Amino acid sequence: MDVMKLNECKEKVYTIEDIYALPDGERAELIDGQIYYMAPPSLTHQTLLMSLSKKIANYIDRNKGKCHVIPAPFAVFLNKDDDKTYLEPDIAVVCDPEKLDEKGCYGAPDWIIEIVSPGNKPMDYFTKLFKYRTSGVREYWIVDPMKRMVIVYRFEKETMEEYSFEEHVPVGIYDNFSISVE
Repeated sequence: MDVMKLNECKEKVYTIEDIYALPDGERAELIDGQIYYMAPPSLTHQTLLMSLSKKIANYIDRNKGKCHVIPAPFAVFLNKDDDKTYLEPDIAVVCDPEKLDEKGCYGAPDWIIEIVSPGNKPMDYFTKLFKYRTSGVREYWIVDPMKRMVIVYRFEKETMEEYSFEEHVPVGIYDNFSISVE
């Protein structure tokens, strides 16, 4: 097989430029040069997103914290030198304001929450888990409405715990803060 035919067999590698070239209203994430299109979120998804964002923001405000709670859609560039990965986590908590500008977060957020939709389970449970762990995210929550479970990864302590929606889930990046998803 000659070089021309070999190149035709390879998958196209996309960059952040391709994400910005998408038609208005079309949302996608880019992971290691592959585009993953995102379906519109459900009512359950958006209700959980707003409830969790509000609880976290209220805690930070009450305690005069400096962290920012940023719900999707908001760009997260885990590594500023990587133009092949662009994510929009459901909720990002960023405690270093130097990482933020009007276009997104440059570097790993301190805490990320992903709310599982039926079509994105493998992304949240495997692909994003690996990306977040290796990029320096301190804490990662997978909120699964179908299972009514929250899986919490505290990467600094190398722990993983599961909680039901009815339980109070301790937040590892803050002392004395827990959230009931119910």
